[in-house]
Amino acid sequence: MNTRRDFLKKTLAFGAAAVAARPIGFTSPSLIADKWFDISLAQWSLHRSFFSGESSAMDFARIAKRDFGIGGIEYVNAFYKEGFSLSVADELKMRAEGEGVESLLIMCDGLGLLGDPDEGNRKQTVENHKIWIDAAKRMGCHSIRVNAGSVGSYNEQMKLAADGLSRLADVGQASEINVIVENHGGLSSNGAWLSGVMQNVSHDYCGTLPDFGNFVIDRKTDESYDRYQGTEELMPFAKGVSAKSYNFNDLGEETTIDYSRMLTIVKDAGYRGYVGVEYEGKRMSEPDGVRATKRLLQQLGGR
Repeated sequence: MNTRRDFLKKTLAFGAAAVAARPIGFTSPSLIADKWFDISLAQWSLHRSFFSGESSAMDFARIAKRDFGIGGIEYVNAFYKEGFSLSVADELKMRAEGEGVESLLIMCDGLGLLGDPDEGNRKQTVENHKIWIDAAKRMGCHSIRVNAGSVGSYNEQMKLAADGLSRLADVGQASEINVIVENHGGLSSNGAWLSGVMQNVSHDYCGTLPDFGNFVIDRKTDESYDRYQGTEELMPFAKGVSAKSYNFNDLGEETTIDYSRMLTIVKDAGYRGYVGVEYEGKRMSEPDGVRATKRLLQQLGGR
């Protein structure tokens, strides 16, 4: 069995050809030396704490900076939907600025299907997103993250999702806010399908938020898409990256996802934006999971 040292020698000897063969958690010296991306924190990493009331969603910026030393944050609308108004957005902006934290995006869920087969419903879904575009603008974010849900055949869903996204991207453009789609279940977790949607939309204010973990197309049948192929297909359109994590071994390696391989794909695509910590595991506490993910990202080029 090859040792880590033996594998490193082979990697140096064969160069890029060895990238695909790297084991989970393998740390490339070139990535460590080259600090090429900033680390942000996705609010979903602490969803149990926020949903239970243990922590206040209004304190997200403070928690990110003081508890984890992270200076970029990604909000989730689910923690603010009840009684939300733009005054809440103004308060969040003030708190983030007070902590020296940059607000990056708002993840938006529960607002309808942007690819709904009914045109009236599609239009209403676009309307439902407008307040979050306004909020993102007020808070200094660059994007809202949306879902490309639809119903029908592969091609029908592609056409419908592209229509809804195009309409919403026009709204976003007026406020200079991007509309970015995460692989988030259904056909959106099929990299070829979602990249096809992006090509059909072909809008400067529409892009993707590749998530390392969300490539399950159908949870009932366990139909999944290859996460590395999917990430590679989505990176040309990426305006953000979500580093999903679940579990770690004693060496600090993520046990489900080959982070070295993923970050190589991201880097090779020319991406140099934020990479967001999104811990979703259950074996560690949420704070410990966030810290473990941050440490691994730092080993692979994060700062």
